[in-house]
Amino acid sequence: MSRRRRTLGGDPDLDLFGYADAVRPAVSEPSTERAAAAAGDEEGKPRARSRRGGARESNALVAHVAEPGAGVAFEEGIPGASPASAVSVATLTHTAKDVLEGAFVPLWVRGEVSDFKAHRNGHWYFSLRDGAAQVRCVVWSRDRRRIPAPPDDGMEVAALGQVTVYPGRGELQFSVQAMEAQGDGLWRKALEATLAALHADGLLEPARKRLLPRFPRRVAVVTSPDGAALHDIVAVARRRFAAVEIVVVPARVQGDGAPEALCAAFERIARWGDVDVVIVGRGGGAREDLWAFNDLRVARAIAGCHAPTVSAVGHEVDITIADLVADVRAPTPSAAAEAAVPVRDELAAQVRALGLALGAATRRLLAERRDALLLATRDARTAATRHTERRRARVEQVAGRLDALSPLATLARGYAAARGAEGETLASVRDFSPGMDFALLLRDGTVGATARTVERGAVRRAPHSPRKINDASNDQ
Repeated sequence: MSRRRRTLGGDPDLDLFGYADAVRPAVSEPSTERAAAAAGDEEGKPRARSRRGGARESNALVAHVAEPGAGVAFEEGIPGASPASAVSVATLTHTAKDVLEGAFVPLWVRGEVSDFKAHRNGHWYFSLRDGAAQVRCVVWSRDRRRIPAPPDDGMEVAALGQVTVYPGRGELQFSVQAMEAQGDGLWRKALEATLAALHADGLLEPARKRLLPRFPRRVAVVTSPDGAALHDIVAVARRRFAAVEIVVVPARVQGDGAPEALCAAFERIARWGDVDVVIVGRGGGAREDLWAFNDLRVARAIAGCHAPTVSAVGHEVDITIADLVADVRAPTPSAAAEAAVPVRDELAAQVRALGLALGAATRRLLAERRDALLLATRDARTAATRHTERRRARVEQVAGRLDALSPLATLARGYAAARGAEGETLASVRDFSPGMDFALLLRDGTVGATARTVERGAVRRAPHSPRKINDASNDQ
């Protein structure tokens, strides 16, 4: 019999030397490589296999129990062939794990979810069951990103995973890598949870939507640098207004790491700051391809962008969370470029039309102001004439009253006024003394006079007319 070197679990240090012509290994080379890649402990980390006797016992045990009817006699040196060579429990469970993982390719299993638990380390634990059986399942934290939302108890799902054994307890376990519910169950649940969080933060309110600037200088585009969406955006923008600068912020738009890449792109834009509009999007695809734009982190990044945003994800029938939080939703990337970039010729025509309208409005305003000025001048002249006439009448009235009260008018009626040597008025007998010279002011001149006597007492007036002074030399 020839000896041929074989390995188990893809580990070259785990040698299996057996009777190659008589014993068929339980695990072929391609299967063992797949099993080694999927192997892990309960925490989702690759298991460190022993390179000493335990592993060799497991290898030998696999080789000899693979086909117990092959006619190979058990020998004392074979692990587990006798009480003296009994294998450990760990060897047994690890061997069972290797055998199962090598015998089963990853497959889809349908069942009802029960006893779901989300561990604080990020792993999910639950059971899949039907009317006849159940199997324990685990979703490692590294595989959660492929599942849109955790399933609910009682939900009918189809799970893709690897049949394995948890060596620590020797339990059959199904390691789930992907999951789909009937209809859109998990996808709808994830969308509803994201929408509820955004509603609670007020990020879906129409009042927070901003208008796009009419004359942007620089437009940032967050998309894949290799996608057709970028080509469409650049082509449309160049055709509409070549002077607008297009800045590409590259990011993954589908698959693992796409939400993180999109968030990182918006962080770069926030640090840069010098941008007027941000377009985020990609071309069409399946629901799974567009799912990064339904991520809550991406939605918050778009809503928190300092510049107005345009979302253009997929085709017109595709609506994502990014479309709901962006300031403007465009049905396609080309439509996003049309919304963000104005047409240069249209702007020039608008400027010319505005210039003509401004000139016409200026001429019309000047004509209206000229007519108003002429009317105001006429009204002012009329008002001034009327005011002058009222003032003249008033002055004449006051002049008449002053004339009636003037001493000259009294003199004109035949009265005289006595004045002293210095021109002061002598209005009382106390101002006179015998022999005093004074002047009598009459209506037509002045008469010099001398007081002979001065008598004090009441003046006796004529019954009908005042006494007129005819002669300045008459006694008083």
